[in-house]
Amino acid sequence: MSAAHPCGAAPASWLERAVSVAPGGVHSPVRAFLAVGAVPLSIRSAAGARVTDSEGRTFVDWVGAWGPALLGHAPAEVVEAVERAARSGLLFGFASPAELELAERLIPRIPGAEMVRLLVSGTEAAMTAVRLARAATARPAIVQFAGGYHGHADGLLASGGSGIATLGLSATPGVTAGALANSLIARYNDLASVEEAFASRPGGVAAVIVEPVAGNMGCIPSAPGFLEGLREITRRHGALLIFDEVITGLRLSPRGAAGHFGVTPDLTVMGKALGGGMPLAALAGPRDLMSRLAPVGPVYQAGTYAAHPLSVAAALATLSALDARPDLYDRLERTGERLERGLAEIARAAGVPIRVQRVGSMWTAFFTDQPVRSWDEARTVNREAYATFFRALLARGVLMPPSALEAAFISAAHGEIEVEITLQAARAAMQELSR
Repeated sequence: MSAAHPCGAAPASWLERAVSVAPGGVHSPVRAFLAVGAVPLSIRSAAGARVTDSEGRTFVDWVGAWGPALLGHAPAEVVEAVERAARSGLLFGFASPAELELAERLIPRIPGAEMVRLLVSGTEAAMTAVRLARAATARPAIVQFAGGYHGHADGLLASGGSGIATLGLSATPGVTAGALANSLIARYNDLASVEEAFASRPGGVAAVIVEPVAGNMGCIPSAPGFLEGLREITRRHGALLIFDEVITGLRLSPRGAAGHFGVTPDLTVMGKALGGGMPLAALAGPRDLMSRLAPVGPVYQAGTYAAHPLSVAAALATLSALDARPDLYDRLERTGERLERGLAEIARAAGVPIRVQRVGSMWTAFFTDQPVRSWDEARTVNREAYATFFRALLARGVLMPPSALEAAFISAAHGEIEVEITLQAARAAMQELSR
């Protein structure tokens, strides 16, 4: 007998097979669609602003592979670069001219960066940043923010994030108390709570790690003065400031969130959009910090797939594509404004409480009548209303994140047609919600 999908829905044939060979039939939890009471999609192709599932249904996609598809899915210049690179070999295990070129092109785009280490995933890069901060300061504690997410390394899971909240987990078995002992949790957009965290460990805080725009409890902008306040607090206490720009890097501006907000951290973690759809992450910072990494310094980090040649080729093509489109960020902003305004007007006409929160090409439709500024507020939004909204849009050919607590993303491939399709579907969805 094959396993049942946890949502209890009658499984499609692919899912019936998948749940017998993979937990929940998926290889990353949010793909299971549990929070929205739906059978998950099995995507067979993606191009531009559309994805097509294994049943041949095509959807306008606002998930964007959870952020990497800044240029849209499978942009021609990136695909061609990967194909060319593959013909020269899939993996070298040694340094390459292309990775040198990428480092030289990437460093000027990251405020405060003088050196970079290329890695595979955002989780790996954040884990390395924390290890480096602890080594540089000889202190153990890290300040994180409730609802933030910096990958699934043991010590960084203390803050939770959308994936854990979506599954209704209060903790993660297998993560020891020792691993969490040096994780101090503050409230996003609340500098007083950060001061309290420092006061609880006098002289013991190595770093504050923060998403400059929260993207893992929905899209929550940093309040005016919040990032500047973190910069001042960390300097005053001799701690480091780490920007987790896995989502915001290249997405908010050519110089990421640090460039967008004008606040320079000590270390920057990047991923997602950097690889243009291929697995790639980066850790960047000043020479004195980065030189502590092996082989120059004693802080060990290594990886067979680090600076993978196909990912490096994709990143170089992505940077070139961004450089060739100086108006891209203005176009993303205009698309975002039309979508945000349209959704808000439709909800208001239907009498449905909604807050569309957006920073550039990141956005979330929160079903609440109050602004969402931290995890305290994010966890009170109407998730059942969002699930109804999600299913109604999906039935009309529009794919949203299958969780009320995940950010959606606009790409260069989204235009008037995609916005109008989405708004038409939203009108019908809001009518369902207003009954």
